[in-house]
Amino acid sequence: MPLPRLRELEERARPRLPEEVHRYFAQGAGAGLSAAEAEGSWSGHRLVPRVLRDVTHVDLSTSLLGTDVSTPVGIAPTTLQRAAHPDGEVATARAAAAEGALLVLSSNAGSTFEDVAATGVDWWLQLYVTSDRTRTTDVVQRAVDAGARAVVLTADTPVVARKEQGERSVWEVTDPSWVRRNFTEDGAEKARDLGPQDVAWLAGRFGVPVVVKGVLHPADARRAVDAGARAVWVSNHGGRQLDRAVAVAEVLAEIAAEVGGAGSEGEGAEVYADGGIRSGLDALVARGLGADAVFLGRPVLWGLAADGYDGVRHVLGAVTEDLREGLTLAGAAGWTAVTGDLLRTTTTTAAGPAPPAGTTL
Repeated sequence: MPLPRLRELEERARPRLPEEVHRYFAQGAGAGLSAAEAEGSWSGHRLVPRVLRDVTHVDLSTSLLGTDVSTPVGIAPTTLQRAAHPDGEVATARAAAAEGALLVLSSNAGSTFEDVAATGVDWWLQLYVTSDRTRTTDVVQRAVDAGARAVVLTADTPVVARKEQGERSVWEVTDPSWVRRNFTEDGAEKARDLGPQDVAWLAGRFGVPVVVKGVLHPADARRAVDAGARAVWVSNHGGRQLDRAVAVAEVLAEIAAEVGGAGSEGEGAEVYADGGIRSGLDALVARGLGADAVFLGRPVLWGLAADGYDGVRHVLGAVTEDLREGLTLAGAAGWTAVTGDLLRTTTTTAAGPAPPAGTTL
């Protein structure tokens, strides 16, 4: 049976969601320009396939900060998953475990660390550092004790950006227990004085690797790595923070050149990407630009809302198989075999009509 594209999946999910929740998941900040540009930005590159290569077996497995995964397509942190489906993050975690994918769990999750860990998934904790660092310490320590294998510090949210349609209404139709389940006290403000010292503190305090997420400038990537980050995550927060922020596809190669393994000083850090990735070919472009892994946000929410555990598995499996086909046709025997010479920049306008139905999500 043909695999539905993302827009079809979203349409299946929409009637199962309160309008306020659907809008919260879908919208970007401000006028939504960055959110709208994300998908098309990956099509600004074309692939230069190689031939006379043995692609009998195409290996998608890789290792991310010591965590072995079957696919480089992981799950980005998103909140209010229990508003999408009653099982929320637990269903998402079960699906990730079944597909051999990495889960990054939001610190605002509506499921406990222990319940997520009980699924057997390999998972990392996404973290907002609060102005009161003692609250941060407690949450991170409990996550690490429950099995989190890395901490992903979100660095692009000193405040939550305003949305044209606002966000207040979503909290009026959702249960307070669907967020911040792992906090024992009322919420504190996010730190506005976040700096390299916090990266160094996290790296030295909890015994797990630190990733800095929300990086769009190579100089910031360098500062993060110099402070102790083992990886940087190139992201504009799904267009939900600073509107008109540059698309990830436009800066990924420059950041990878600055801090990634090839061409950087020292051993290099790992580099991840999210934002508008909707197919295996998008993931293949990201790899050519220097990404060690890619992560899906909204597609996972639509899959979760449409079909729960099965919907999330479908999204992960479809993108992974699309990537496998792309690698095979490009003459690459595996994810780690892809190099930058696979890509060419095109003058073709990124925005345009949706591709024909097929395996692209």
